[in-house]
Amino acid sequence: MHECVDDAPLLQVTDLVRHYRLPRRHLLAAAPVVRALQGVSFSLQAGRSLGVVGESGSGKSTLGRLVMALEPPTSGRVCLAGRDLQALSAAELRAARRDFQMVFQDPFGSLDPRQPVGRIVAEPLVAQGQGTAAERAERVAAMLDAVGLRASDAAKVPHEFSGGQRQRIAIARALVTGPRLIVADEPVSALDVSVQAQVLNLMQDLQDRLGVTYLFISHDIAVVDLVCDEVLVLYQGRVVELGSPDLLFEAAAHPYTRLLMAAVPRAQPGARRARPTPVTPIAAPGGCPFAPRCAFRQDDCLGQAPPLRPIAGGHWVACHHADTVRQTATGAPR
Repeated sequence: MHECVDDAPLLQVTDLVRHYRLPRRHLLAAAPVVRALQGVSFSLQAGRSLGVVGESGSGKSTLGRLVMALEPPTSGRVCLAGRDLQALSAAELRAARRDFQMVFQDPFGSLDPRQPVGRIVAEPLVAQGQGTAAERAERVAAMLDAVGLRASDAAKVPHEFSGGQRQRIAIARALVTGPRLIVADEPVSALDVSVQAQVLNLMQDLQDRLGVTYLFISHDIAVVDLVCDEVLVLYQGRVVELGSPDLLFEAAAHPYTRLLMAAVPRAQPGARRARPTPVTPIAAPGGCPFAPRCAFRQDDCLGQAPPLRPIAGGHWVACHHADTVRQTATGAPR
């Protein structure tokens, strides 16, 4: 076992950086670099849920892939249950995967249309070499029941199910090895709104019954408000705010979080949705990456990137003027 920190939380991410080199535009040009993650750190206690929110391109899915050890970080560490995943051998990592599984965004594309549901759900057990065929079939039946399907559904193929039922199958597959951590990457964004609520309620129920821990990735801050104990806001690969949903909805302290809040639908007939104040984009080399879009921008924002710092119990923000932002935040109705 490769120890990270004694008495560590279930998941500990430290200074995670991921850069991608793009193809050169011509032979003598330098290869462009995409800085998808730039020093992301957080921890997640067992049995809790952390939501990761941000716009497309903020680094959410990259973070999920690195936590799942599907690709290596440029630098930094991902530690699960005290083990540095990048320090494990291939055999050790394969064995460790029973402790962390993933639910993908698209329930139509993540299930093999040619395989029966029983084989799909049992796939992680087969890959891990767990149990006999009879034991795996029993486990599959138990998982299908846990997600609200019938044991007889194991003989059907994915096209016989609705989108919400397919996502239940994907959840059953993720849970079949008895993992401690589930990384859910936009698990309800491809579903109808009415079905989203059913799947989210199911995930909460499964957490209560099984004690599973969720890293819940979404572009919709209202969705993570329903299922998560904490919310981490990513912008251009950096953590800009971290806190409970109550703190963020009632007193968001970063202008970017407020912009995400403005996109949350509000049940206020006749009221207009809040819109961020238009700003003129300007270059901010070395400064706050959000400065070109920020209505609270001042000169110090252009010269120095703000560090992530605590401003209240359990509330962290990377903004030079967080107090001003928080005082003007109205939040979204709960």
